[in-house]
Amino acid sequence: MSHLINPLATTAQLISNPSSHLPTEIQDSIRFYTARLTQAAGILLRLPQDITAQANVLLFRYWLVDGMMEWEFSDVSAATLYLTAKISSSPRSLRSITNVYAFLASPTGLEYLSSSQATADDKPAPDPSTYYLSESTYITKRNHLLLLEGQILNALGFNTHVALPHPLAITYLQTLDVFSPSHKPKNIGKQVAHRTIAHLNTALLSPQLLYLTHQPAALATAAIYLAARELGVRLPEGSWWEVFDCEREELGFLVVGLGSVEG
Repeated sequence: MSHLINPLATTAQLISNPSSHLPTEIQDSIRFYTARLTQAAGILLRLPQDITAQANVLLFRYWLVDGMMEWEFSDVSAATLYLTAKISSSPRSLRSITNVYAFLASPTGLEYLSSSQATADDKPAPDPSTYYLSESTYITKRNHLLLLEGQILNALGFNTHVALPHPLAITYLQTLDVFSPSHKPKNIGKQVAHRTIAHLNTALLSPQLLYLTHQPAALATAAIYLAARELGVRLPEGSWWEVFDCEREELGFLVVGLGSVEG
């Protein structure tokens, strides 16, 4: 079962780390922006969502060891995404990584990041010259990212394992018989599953660092509890969450945390 368990941040790491001198609002903004950047890069690279999520978890772990101001945020994002994809079944080349991040740093890329609601007519025509990388620039960037990759691995003690709660959540929903036709209205089980996954995705952006402080089983359980409550779906009587290794106190904390991120 070790593959379902993550290394968690210690209390000492959360209270005192190389970025503790920064105001909390600044730390939260840096994490939020960098996580969104990683997510956008993952989409452009056509990476599976789980790889992008794992990259963000590794990135936040790294920032508990090394300060946020040690390296450019976009470089940390790129190096972490490259590392996570490299050890997965969907690796991406450094050239692809650098090209995507060059695009995201361009005026067109910034527009792509800042407004998901703008129509194609509202957006400026892409100017390739603003995100073109010459061979010498690419080599410099590549070497820099390789250096940063080594720094990240060293800071993490070469432990790159990240277990996500999403697969567990679906398994738990099946165990709880949420997809049963007896639930009304029809297909409410699918709605609960969709809302559960949405809560787990937004939790990646939590300023409370929920993915660094709680195990996947507890995150999955809390997301199910919150989603079912929001949609009015009755779950089994009794302390069903204890079956999934989640105590009442932890469940309550996580439900509040997940709800605050959603809001």
